[in-house]
Amino acid sequence: MVEPAVSQAEQELFGGPLRYDMAFAEHERARLDLTLLSAIRAMPRLVAGTLRRAWVADRPALLVVGVSEVGQGIAAAVGLLAVNSVMHALLGSGDPVDRLRAAVPALVVGAVVAVVNAGLAALSTSRAGRLEPLVERIATTEYLAATTVVELEAIEDPEFRRLIDVAQFGAASARRMISACVAALNGTISLIATASILTVLHPALLPMLLLIAAPRAWGAMRVAQERYVSVMTWVEHMRASRLIGNLLTERSAAQEVRIHGVGAFLLEKYRGMAESAEAEQTRLANGKALTELVAAALSGLAMACTYGVMLWLIMAGHMGLAVAGTAVIAVRSGSASLGGLVMNVNQLHEESLYVQDHDRFLSEAARRAIADGGQDLPERVGQVVLDEVTYRYPDRDTPALDGVSIALPMGSVTAVVGENGSGKSTLMKILAGLLLPQSGTVHWGAEELSKLNRYQVFERVALLTQDFQRWPVTAALNIRIGRPGRPAGHEDLQPSVDYAGAAPVIAKLPHGLGSLLARMFRGASELSGGEWQKIGLARTHWRTETSHSDTVLIVDEPTSALDPEAEIAAFDAIRGLAGPHRAVVLVTHRMSGVRHADTIYVLDKGRLTERGSHDELMAAQGRYAAMFTTQAAQYAPEPHAAVPHPSAPPGASTSVPPLPD
Repeated sequence: MVEPAVSQAEQELFGGPLRYDMAFAEHERARLDLTLLSAIRAMPRLVAGTLRRAWVADRPALLVVGVSEVGQGIAAAVGLLAVNSVMHALLGSGDPVDRLRAAVPALVVGAVVAVVNAGLAALSTSRAGRLEPLVERIATTEYLAATTVVELEAIEDPEFRRLIDVAQFGAASARRMISACVAALNGTISLIATASILTVLHPALLPMLLLIAAPRAWGAMRVAQERYVSVMTWVEHMRASRLIGNLLTERSAAQEVRIHGVGAFLLEKYRGMAESAEAEQTRLANGKALTELVAAALSGLAMACTYGVMLWLIMAGHMGLAVAGTAVIAVRSGSASLGGLVMNVNQLHEESLYVQDHDRFLSEAARRAIADGGQDLPERVGQVVLDEVTYRYPDRDTPALDGVSIALPMGSVTAVVGENGSGKSTLMKILAGLLLPQSGTVHWGAEELSKLNRYQVFERVALLTQDFQRWPVTAALNIRIGRPGRPAGHEDLQPSVDYAGAAPVIAKLPHGLGSLLARMFRGASELSGGEWQKIGLARTHWRTETSHSDTVLIVDEPTSALDPEAEIAAFDAIRGLAGPHRAVVLVTHRMSGVRHADTIYVLDKGRLTERGSHDELMAAQGRYAAMFTTQAAQYAPEPHAAVPHPSAPPGASTSVPPLPD
């Protein structure tokens, strides 16, 4: 391994050399330990794994590929036999015209074999081309499907997140393994055919064939190993270079790029990092040239030895000229087949590393998937109760929740308040069934959450959070996606639009509800943060109004992007969603929207410290009262204090002069 020199740009921007820590780190030494013998031993296992995926994708296409490749091998053997017949006819005794006539049948056979071989190759290429996207689609679907059903706890686990990142390369590798497998199969069959013919011609030629191909195999593997190590070492560096390019072009950084002069600064650093990467590419090219030169020299020496052996066999009377001519062609064909086989097996091994990551992810995801099944959730539950719930994240020493108990009766508006980090969001994830408590219980009516069908619980929860997903689809689908399984036209969505106060937002869009909300696409529109939150509220209304069972609506910091007037209107609309069969939970650290809640729970460092109505908590003069008073003071009128101008000398007047008329 060659340690990269740290450029000044890399040191200044990132504090030192960058290292990749995703897929490639899993296999740092895998390619380096690969030898020709180990590659050949691993080939049956690699091929079997590829065949299993292709068999699932399209069995007829796989069978056609297999028959075509075997047919090509047979055609190669018949072609060499035809060449041998031609050589014998041309180099035999008799009149030249007679010898040419004798060679005609073999020439015809050779031509027919060439045509058949070309047809089989085209057929194999066609069917393999059909298999490749099918295998990639199957692998990608497996990956995405497994990701969507794992527990939220797994998604928030850094180790499992890393496994998700690693496994994403598996689908593309599974696709590439099809072509590599077909090429390896073709090379193997061709090599077997050629080796069989050489053995028939003279047994001494077979080891000479291996001797010719061995240097090429060594050179190919060494170049591949060097390239792999370079990619592994420099891929983070290259990603950082692309990051700089993205920063110079993306909209969010455009203002500082221009006003602060960041553009010229980053462009200079980009050039410095690019020069470092170019130096690495030059080193690789020089190393590849030297390796290939040595391999070619050794292979040429082996070829000279082979010709020397053939010359000795001819002079000793152990081989005729016709056989020697066929042998020369067979040796060249066989050495090319063996060299190609080594490259293809090498590629198979590399791609299989990432396919193995894909399979490992599927296995781990299945182990950590949300349990399918359980008791049915009754249509009427009356209330949801959390009793002495405790939860601690794996990477933290202190629990996010410690013995918290709350009750959410249907028809009520409940508020959960607390400072950032108090455990509010964790509590809501447990309430929604996304996390299971490590101790304590959650009851929906008389049934315990852990015994219920979790997917039915999800059906009874509506969620509106501060960072709700802004889907890059139409405005209509952004609302309808609150319950995507229910078809709806624009007229069906209009009550939700009106309830959320989003009608003016929709009216200004070029195509109304049919407008695409994603700046990444041509002709699409973008909304402000406050406008998006109205779309989110419309989505929540659509989800809750289409449910006729007891439902819990969780609203987590919903008004962060709204002005004070819009915030009050939003809280009023959210409270209006409460009904006889719906409980509303407001989660916030902004006190203006919770004073009208039926019950307020106060969290502090994961523990429940207070509960009651607004008037009761204010009278208690505890933490809630302090938080409410502090925030209210920000809006209370105060006398204007004299503030000194920053540039005023000491002792100067501290009064602020009036503004001119």
